[in-house]
Amino acid sequence: MIVAMSETLANNEYTDDLRYEVFNREFMPHIDSMYNFAFRLTMDEDDANDLVQDTYLKAFRFISSFEQGTNAKAWLFRILKNSFINDYRKKSKEPSKVDYQEVETTYNSEEASDTTYTVDLRADAVQELIGDEVANALNALPVDFRTVIILCDIEGFTYEEMAKILDIPIGTVRSRLHRARNLLKEKLRSYASSMGYDS
Repeated sequence: MIVAMSETLANNEYTDDLRYEVFNREFMPHIDSMYNFAFRLTMDEDDANDLVQDTYLKAFRFISSFEQGTNAKAWLFRILKNSFINDYRKKSKEPSKVDYQEVETTYNSEEASDTTYTVDLRADAVQELIGDEVANALNALPVDFRTVIILCDIEGFTYEEMAKILDIPIGTVRSRLHRARNLLKEKLRSYASSMGYDS
């Protein structure tokens, strides 16, 4: 069976059974990391879920281009990053949309002054990975800088893996990460001082 599987993979011909087996074994264990990354990029639960779903659909569709034995997590992160950038570019070209019916309904409702918020446990779980102040400072960074910190300092990717995910040279990864950390440090300086740390 292993010989047959390796021959099939060498020919880039995946049977349906093999496709599902590879998908479940290689890709599904990373779904929590994928959601965390997507949430950090989009800052929105629904957008993060959509981005993860789109990533997994693309991963399944193009599974024959995945080379077994390589870093599946890095491969998925690259798909997610590309999907995010493509979606971001598309949305930035669209005029902003407002649902006036929804605004009017909310404004006229009796609960408008007594708004209650639903707690999103998944968003809270992501937030608890790092402290509130650090999370807020990280979220305030431009997306390119936020991305390299997430990939390196939270997800633990190597510079080489980050270069492949982001499709940039390793030197650019290093310099961007250096700048991102400095920006984050500046944003956290006053908070650190208030907590009694010397700068």
